[in-house]
Amino acid sequence: MNTARDLAIVALDLAQDQRVEQGELSLALAAAEVFDLLDAGALTLAEDRITPNAQAPTGDRLLDEAATALVRQEPYESVEDWLWRRGRGLSAAYVADLEQAGTRPRGPRFSLRAAPAAPVDAAARQRAEERWTSHEPLLTALGAAAGVGLDEKDDADDAEDADGTEDGSEALTDDTAATVLAALGNAVMELEAVRQRRAIEDAAFDNVWRGF
Repeated sequence: MNTARDLAIVALDLAQDQRVEQGELSLALAAAEVFDLLDAGALTLAEDRITPNAQAPTGDRLLDEAATALVRQEPYESVEDWLWRRGRGLSAAYVADLEQAGTRPRGPRFSLRAAPAAPVDAAARQRAEERWTSHEPLLTALGAAAGVGLDEKDDADDAEDADGTEDGSEALTDDTAATVLAALGNAVMELEAVRQRRAIEDAAFDNVWRGF
């Protein structure tokens, strides 16, 4: 299961009526890669520190790149530090990778490329869509952090997913998942705070110049 790739497809192709910010998506993709590398046995978490294991190919170029980028010296790297470091420009990397694989996203409101749009590969899109529309808890949580909302569904479905009765819900109930998602939430809030500070500073700068 490649959660990072499925998240990219959801954000860039399925949620076409929503605008996705590159920064939030990049952070969420970096978090998704942590989950994918955990599943692949490429890392473990010791509290909030990412401990790399022996490198082994995952079969996915970007995940292999992520595994190679893990800090391999103690005290290792915190999850939040990883999100900021790995997340830089990661949304663009996934767009480029989808294009290279012939699965270019078609969402017009996230145009990182000037190339003409093309539909996502049917099999890849179906897999991502099934996880998304079934409210798979991990993908839903990552999508929410990236600013992607689910289509209108019966709230009872969400409650059923949250109580641990659906496949994949275990990912949201253990300490490891809680650590990654908490770090992602903190990073997203910090990113928004930085944007607000810059907006205030820019407005103040404009006001100063208007006074001359």
